[in-house]
Amino acid sequence: MGERELADLMHLVNRRLRHGYVRRLGPLGLSPGQARALRVLADAPRPLRMVRLAEELRIVPRSLTPVVDALEEAGLVRRRTDPGNRRSTLVEITDEGRVAAERAREARRQAGEELFAVLAAEQRDQLGELLSAVDAAAQARETAQAVEAARAREAAQGRETAQAAEAARADRR
Repeated sequence: MGERELADLMHLVNRRLRHGYVRRLGPLGLSPGQARALRVLADAPRPLRMVRLAEELRIVPRSLTPVVDALEEAGLVRRRTDPGNRRSTLVEITDEGRVAAERAREARRQAGEELFAVLAAEQRDQLGELLSAVDAAAQARETAQAVEAARAREAAQGRETAQAAEAARADRR
């Protein structure tokens, strides 16, 4: 199987998993984005600032607002002013939100169990190990690329600073 075929197959399987998950979230009154936000909030040791929650979800803050609005309207989260920075808003999961987060987790687990039921337990374990290895390598690559990009930005800023200093010296002459 070629690389493109494997990528296409992964995409197809992921799509099937997502459809099974969405089907199970419907009766809970949650979208996948809302379920993800609840999961992040449930796993956080304390309420999160809106900006931090958006970062955790890897979305822009303005895309988070309707998600939090819907969760707040459903009584699953509440907003409050950050006492450490009154310009920031904290998002706090409610007890009802914790229950909904757990139900969403169970929906996700059931969707996975249904999809991978065709595999023997040993095959599922092996698939999990292989996907974990691929994910770890991709994460390491992303981290290395981010470090390299930061170094390149610092170097460019250093060059700009040196050029500005040189220009200032030339102006004084």
